[in-house]
Amino acid sequence: MKSLLPTALAVLVSACSGPPPITSGPDPADPSVAVPAVRYAPVLAGDVDYRPVPPRSWIEQNQGLAPGQGGR
Repeated sequence: MKSLLPTALAVLVSACSGPPPITSGPDPADPSVAVPAVRYAPVLAGDVDYRPVPPRSWIEQNQGLAPGQGGR
């Protein structure tokens, strides 16, 4: 019970303090910091055409899936 008062006081005092400063990397407000060059990237780079295609003959489809000649 005696440690309850110091613990409560420590919690209340620590709640009044601000968060610690985050120091990860260079300061973003520093104008002398080197930054990478901006590169142009087209919006449609790597785009794949997904337009519908007419169906193939069922004979072509089956020959593509059939086992090889040496199957048996």
